[in-house]
Amino acid sequence: MTTSIVLDPAHVSLQDWAAIYAGAPAALAAGALPRVEAGFHALAGILAKGAPVYGINTGFGKLASVRIADADLAALQTNIVLSHAAGVGDPMPKPITRLMMALKIASLGHGASGISPATLDVLQGMLTRDVIPVVPCQGSVGASGDLAPLAHMSAAMIGVGEVWHKDVRMPAAEGLAQAGLQPARLGPKEGLALLNGTQFSTAYALAGTFEAQTLFQTALVTGVLTTEAAKGSDAPFDPRVHVLRPHPGQRACADALRMLMAGSAIRASHLEGDDRVQDPYCLRCQPQVMGAALDILRNAAATLALEANSVTDNPLIVPGLDGEGADALSGGNFHAEPVAFAADIIALALAEIGSLAERRIAMIVDPALSRLPAFLTPKPGLNSGFMIPQVTAAALASENKQRAAPASVDTIPTSANQEDHVSMAAHGARRLHDMAHNLRQILAIELLAACQGCDFHAPLASSDALEAVRALVRRRVPRLENDRYFAPDIAAAADLIASGEVVRAAGLALPALWS
Repeated sequence: MTTSIVLDPAHVSLQDWAAIYAGAPAALAAGALPRVEAGFHALAGILAKGAPVYGINTGFGKLASVRIADADLAALQTNIVLSHAAGVGDPMPKPITRLMMALKIASLGHGASGISPATLDVLQGMLTRDVIPVVPCQGSVGASGDLAPLAHMSAAMIGVGEVWHKDVRMPAAEGLAQAGLQPARLGPKEGLALLNGTQFSTAYALAGTFEAQTLFQTALVTGVLTTEAAKGSDAPFDPRVHVLRPHPGQRACADALRMLMAGSAIRASHLEGDDRVQDPYCLRCQPQVMGAALDILRNAAATLALEANSVTDNPLIVPGLDGEGADALSGGNFHAEPVAFAADIIALALAEIGSLAERRIAMIVDPALSRLPAFLTPKPGLNSGFMIPQVTAAALASENKQRAAPASVDTIPTSANQEDHVSMAAHGARRLHDMAHNLRQILAIELLAACQGCDFHAPLASSDALEAVRALVRRRVPRLENDRYFAPDIAAAADLIASGEVVRAAGLALPALWS
């Protein structure tokens, strides 16, 4: 049985968020409930003073100067949910929606949002009982929070819109009823507390990080397999090279590549007498390129770990300066610039990992460079072999390069210029899902091509680690003797990569993006 993740606000690890993304149940730590209760009562005390407080007894955005009567405070919160549920596009993938819900629960668990325990219980109950809101994925500019997507999540909590329940799409009210949940009745500030935050952008960026880890490690394996197929040298992985340029990622990748090739009979076969003095950059510079990617991915992961444990609501309910009562402070924690920068960095890394892998594929199918049969087929001409899979990899690599243009440099004024600078974190993070899919297909093609290339060196074998990977692939995809319908082979290899089986088969502790 999958272990339930405890959402202890400010203390949830990336490993825990990754487990939730993979489907693990999650629940707010019991120790957080007194803070939630205290925040709820603190808000009541602030309201009792009668002073105007943004979004609690005033309008929103440009309408912040409009005072709302006490009798309408609950209606105000329902209205913000309904009016802001203006998203468009395909629904978020359910694993990312679950992650968004967990992030919101952890944020509210700090007790700085003024939400009632009863309302928080509805969101927790939905996550626990698999009532997952249908959330359109377009409509957020990454400030003032991810308003539209979080509004769709919140609408489901009050029985409006649609949800997935037990993999069936249905009206939200029906899904809540089937799960034995009552719709939330929003009180003062609760709609705003649910909508205001970076949880949509952060969920997508975290998902991109988790996918990037598997893909990064897989690319080390496929890269060294291609090196073997091309009878490339392991000299570029020698630690004496990297001690002179000691970037942590570069050294870690060089160590991993060297260990993956250790004991290879293929490598031993051309230690002497090879007239090639240096390999192409796509083989020789793997530690430098992959190491640079590792370093920036680790930085992005650290940023997202902080963001995932933060409160990104507005206004915030905080203790009074005099130690008495509480204050409602308007700030800008909803601005998702940190997430936007992190997403842009992850996008750059995904694009470059794919670009390097595509160059290795192009090299290995070219007989002038690889000294293998053209397009890795025993009968070139009659058969085209890996000719078009390389074209597919090139198309995907170019698509990822185009998607890697930074989102964070863009901004556009919203809400009648009240919200005049935004982060664009939402679509910056959302693109990572498709970029990771593209990279997975590129690496699947390289995995097949590298295994095919190594087949031509039989009876020589590679290292134990790489032979275990080849055996894994050959159990699913036979050697290409004559042309066949190729798409299923790529899909099978992509499945092996997505499941993590390729990395596990290598049997080594490959560099990770977080500890």
